[in-house]
Amino acid sequence: MTTELDRPSTRAAQAARSPRRHVLAVALALILLQTILRTVVAATGEFYWDDLILVGRAGSYPLLSDAFLRYDHDGHLMPAAFLVAGIATAIAPLEWWPAAASLVIGQLLASLAVLRVLWLLLGPRRALWGPLLFYLLTPLTLPAFAWWSAALNALPLQAALAWVAGDALQYSRTGRRRHIVSALVVTAVALVFFEKSVLVPFAAFATVALAHHVDGLVRPIRSTWAQARPLWLGSAAVLVVWAVCYSTIVESRFGIPPWSMVAGLTHHGISYGLLPSLLGGPWEWERWNPSPPWADPPLVLVVVAWLAVAGAAAWTVRRRRRTGPVWLAVIAYILASLAAMISTRFGPETTYELARTLRYFADSAVVVAIAAALILRAPRRGTTSRPRAVRAAAWTCAAVFTVGSLWSTVTFARSWSDNPTGDYLGAAKAALTARPDEPVLDHPVSVWILLPVTYPHNLVGSVFSALPVRSDIRDHATDLWVLDDLGHRTPADLLPLRLVPPGPEPDCGHRVTTDAVTAVPLDSPAGDWEWTVQVNYRASADGTIDLGFPGRASVPVPVTEGLGTVYVRISGDGSALQARSSTPGTTVCLGAGSLGVVVPRG
Repeated sequence: MTTELDRPSTRAAQAARSPRRHVLAVALALILLQTILRTVVAATGEFYWDDLILVGRAGSYPLLSDAFLRYDHDGHLMPAAFLVAGIATAIAPLEWWPAAASLVIGQLLASLAVLRVLWLLLGPRRALWGPLLFYLLTPLTLPAFAWWSAALNALPLQAALAWVAGDALQYSRTGRRRHIVSALVVTAVALVFFEKSVLVPFAAFATVALAHHVDGLVRPIRSTWAQARPLWLGSAAVLVVWAVCYSTIVESRFGIPPWSMVAGLTHHGISYGLLPSLLGGPWEWERWNPSPPWADPPLVLVVVAWLAVAGAAAWTVRRRRRTGPVWLAVIAYILASLAAMISTRFGPETTYELARTLRYFADSAVVVAIAAALILRAPRRGTTSRPRAVRAAAWTCAAVFTVGSLWSTVTFARSWSDNPTGDYLGAAKAALTARPDEPVLDHPVSVWILLPVTYPHNLVGSVFSALPVRSDIRDHATDLWVLDDLGHRTPADLLPLRLVPPGPEPDCGHRVTTDAVTAVPLDSPAGDWEWTVQVNYRASADGTIDLGFPGRASVPVPVTEGLGTVYVRISGDGSALQARSSTPGTTVCLGAGSLGVVVPRG
């Protein structure tokens, strides 16, 4: 029974719970809105570029094999990302929906982690909505979300930045060991998705130290170390173990670029990429297939973004105590992201638009949201003379940011959907499964899907390795047909670039036996390339010959008794081919032929 003495305290408790529930309800509604928007973006997407490399390797290697999980993917050690890709491929080979589902789930987990750390910094205050709204809607995270292979790196990093910072705050306040275990496990998991997760413990330390600093605690760095020393030592141990694994598996791609490249990438990344996205930009995107979209903001937005960020920094430092170090920490994180991008991605063919694709700065959205919460947490300098005006300005800024972000999302989705991969894969799957009993000579997919620089992952045999009930894709075939630029099956011919002259033996040409290697000269030396050879032969019995360039792996080529022609795909260079019979008792005579590349007929 409730007494009269209990009723005031009950009413007070209900009054305290009411704002808490209201703030949480609005925050969850905002996350629901983001989930809907990102689901639409994911649904309008398709596989792109590296996605096909992940899918191809998933079909070529066992799911838990070292060759699959520990692959050095362009400088990335990302076994967990490969594992997710392998599971998605096993569920529905070359179908987009499992990948899209993983995008939405990963984004939801990251958003909830950001809400948690903001709640720990600000409590149930309506001010929390501002940093959360920024993270949820900023176009800064869009490109890294929509591209599956990039999202498998970016989303775990974003979630880890927020979650481990929250665990560090909790452990510093409560001393409960479960927060240490949680932080270390999440850090380790993030590291096996993306090597940039080495920054997670440092960001967590900075979050706790800056929270102490804005609260007015003396010697915040020392107190942060003392309060959570087991967490920081455990994080250091995790990083050391990871660093040993990374250095033994991944070939270093760090280098020192010329100053002009540093200046150009920095200017484009900050002025045209990062800063406009803080205001809801870039509004418009540019794209030249097969490259991804990049930010293309109008000049007025670039100028306003610089002025707005400078003004916000000056205003917050003036109006909020001890917020200068917060700005410095954000700048340091952004510069670290820039340094990582420039030192690993520069080269003679690197364009400045690379920095405007935004995916190298996606995790900065979490850092900016935490920094905004720390600034809002900091005490004011004096009292606000016009609180209504300040609130009105805040709501106006939020509305402008929301409108700009939504428009940027719409224009990005429009640009991102201009992707020929989906139609190509649909047509190619139909072509490869229509006549599964007819083998196809392996060949590159369309250059609009994967460029030759991705070899050997751009080969049909790699991309469609997981496709069930399809034509056997081989290094040899008796009939030539290929997939055209639209993915349709089309007859093909060999375009001869070198000739194989008739051999010296009358009625035989070049005699191939098991006794010795037979040299088959070309009319002129061939450069290092992926060649197709037309082999015209007469075999004494069914068997196999090994054919290739000297010093390169040979290709086993089946032959049938009597006259025949087979097309063989080999790699290498030289002035002659080498052939040898691998079937005892089978002699093969090779006649004149040609060496070149396979092209669609007509």
